[in-house]
Amino acid sequence: MFTQRFSSTPLGARLARHLALAQLHTWGIPYGTPLSEAAATIVGELAANAVTHGRVPGRDFELRLTHTPDVLLRIEVSDTRGERRPPGPADLVLSPSPLDEAGRGLFLVDALADRWEVLARTSPGATLPGKTVRAELDLPSA
Repeated sequence: MFTQRFSSTPLGARLARHLALAQLHTWGIPYGTPLSEAAATIVGELAANAVTHGRVPGRDFELRLTHTPDVLLRIEVSDTRGERRPPGPADLVLSPSPLDEAGRGLFLVDALADRWEVLARTSPGATLPGKTVRAELDLPSA
């Protein structure tokens, strides 16, 4: 498991994506592979959403990666804004029009992840407010 908190800034979102790629490479998911690229896109979109829509001044967002060898890669991004929940997979995630300048984040997550959901934030030993967006990628069989 890899867990790291980042500042709720565009720089924090970029750093989350870069460190996720490095961690995946350490776990044997090489840079540039389809799985690595899908995970990087999901982390980037969820981190950008946490910074843009889930930001609370003075509070960080958290990235958690869980790797179960030969089975699963779980990506979780948690922020501290709980009163505004994004749509989940049970909601209709609309395709943005080609001229829209925003609105592609969850559409991409929905397209790339095998499963995803929005949960109330849970933090071991703490009662932080907020939400967690969890996306899971099934690992290809060896």
